[in-house]
Amino acid sequence: MTQEPNTEDKPATSTAVSKLLIDRPSDFRFHAAYLIYSSSWDKSTSQETRTKLNEIMEALSKNEMDYERFYQEIKRYRAEFNPEHFSGDFRMKTFIETQRKKDWRKREDRDRRNARHGR
Repeated sequence: MTQEPNTEDKPATSTAVSKLLIDRPSDFRFHAAYLIYSSSWDKSTSQETRTKLNEIMEALSKNEMDYERFYQEIKRYRAEFNPEHFSGDFRMKTFIETQRKKDWRKREDRDRRNARHGR
């Protein structure tokens, strides 16, 4: 006796998620948001992540979400790919150390003199 193959409909476990092509180049704010969505979508390999990104972008395009909320939602997926840019608290102040032009020239002159004499 031969067994018949199982002909039951099996649900697909991983369906391919496609990128949304809803860019509006004439609307600057939407275009910038779409570029962020697009880069995050391209870097993602997880189908769940891509689905969530699609949901976020679709909500923005249908005006169900404002831009501030969009960036809050998508921040998590951007941090996943660039942790060095998105680590820490965004409200922390960054201090930049500066110096006077006179001090900079003095240091440059000293370094050139030392390089010229092999020090």
